[in-house]
Amino acid sequence: RFGPYFCQPIIAGLGEKDQPFICTMDCIGAKELAKDFVVSGTASESLYGACESMYKPDMEPEELFETISQALLSSVDRDCLSGWGGYVLIVTPTEVQERVLKGRMD
Repeated sequence: RFGPYFCQPIIAGLGEKDQPFICTMDCIGAKELAKDFVVSGTASESLYGACESMYKPDMEPEELFETISQALLSSVDRDCLSGWGGYVLIVTPTEVQERVLKGRMD
């Protein structure tokens, strides 16, 4: 390996008064705050388009899960460096739901 590994973490949760909080950091640690969604990874360009077209504010947890799942799976199918599914976590004031998505495995 001739270069460093890169990591772009996503931080999500509930802030004061159970308001959603989401941000990401770039490879040097600079914070990028968002009011709706963030994307990262090799499929991020496809994810931006899918999320912008399907996301809407104030979605119910099940509708949000379906939207995230469709955006993620359709985007990683278009990226040769992505795959193997994903994990979707839905955070509400009362619980955290985690589900595993199965994607292509090539």
